Amino acid sequence: MITAAITAVGHYAPDKVLDNKYFESYLDTTDEWIVTRTGIRERRILEEGATSDLAVEAARRTLDQRGIGPEDIDLIIIATVTPDMFFPSTAALVQHKLGAKNAWGFDLSGACSGFLYALTTGMQFIESGRYRRVLVIGADKMSAITDYSDRNIAILFGDGGAAVLLEPSEEEGYGVLDAINFLDGSGMEALHMKGGGSWNPPTHDTVDNKMHYIYQDGRAVFKVAVVGMADVSLEIMRRNNLTSEDVAYLVPHQANMRIIQSTADRMGLPMERVMVNIDRYGNTTAATIPSCLAEYYGDGRLKRGDNLVLAAFGAGYTWGGTYVRWSI
Repeated sequence: MITAAITAVGHYAPDKVLDNKYFESYLDTTDEWIVTRTGIRERRILEEGATSDLAVEAARRTLDQRGIGPEDIDLIIIATVTPDMFFPSTAALVQHKLGAKNAWGFDLSGACSGFLYALTTGMQFIESGRYRRVLVIGADKMSAITDYSDRNIAILFGDGGAAVLLEPSEEEGYGVLDAINFLDGSGMEALHMKGGGSWNPPTHDTVDNKMHYIYQDGRAVFKVAVVGMADVSLEIMRRNNLTSEDVAYLVPHQANMRIIQSTADRMGLPMERVMVNIDRYGNTTAATIPSCLAEYYGDGRLKRGDNLVLAAFGAGYTWGGTYVRWSI
């Protein structure tokens, strides 16, 4: 059986930084309150451009690392909830800007679980034997849909893009080895953006009622996310006969430090074996997990043969877990 391996990874974060002191200057909040409840100290904001620009820069860094050109890519999958526009797809815009003239592609909407959904999808294209190089990108310009007058939402999100390149594994037992994904639409009321689609097309009323911004019932989401991420991580471990000693890193979605710590505790992992960058980037939605992979690989903390458990939870509700044995 053909296995899909991650052969390169790249991450891009914009230059502009919003630290917690910025929000202290105009919202009823403090740095201590934000850090205690979320673990976030700063986040990056894209001042000019769109999600495709975040994705293209991440893709370029990934291809440069692999030493190949855009024309070598067969397929582009973009995980995002902030597409440049409804159509054409962000994948089409990335394909054009990147110069990936031999690739086709599409967008995938899985919210904060989007990267894991896209990774599962890309894995299956490789396993089919019909595609050899699939670029999976998680990218979101969350500042475009964040209400900066809402102290509970404004502090959470940042902009960023990250990508992985999937190719057939050259050695058995390496690559994306297992994936479990879930969906529960009953969670819609707790986490959504109701404006802009066919249900509520843009009008003066939808804009005035702030329906084009993220809405989140933080307590409700926390209760299900802390259980969902931990449960799926343990299920991945059980299905693959992994103990806590076997897992080099948990790679969690970076939404809330308390959720991350709870998942690690359930898995029996100390925090030094958990990938974390939420303090510097906040929640970049589909970009959080691949950005962790890129940073930890880039600074030498991620080694060939490491067993990784990737886990995420997001709007939908969506959640999932993936088992990867690192191959580079």
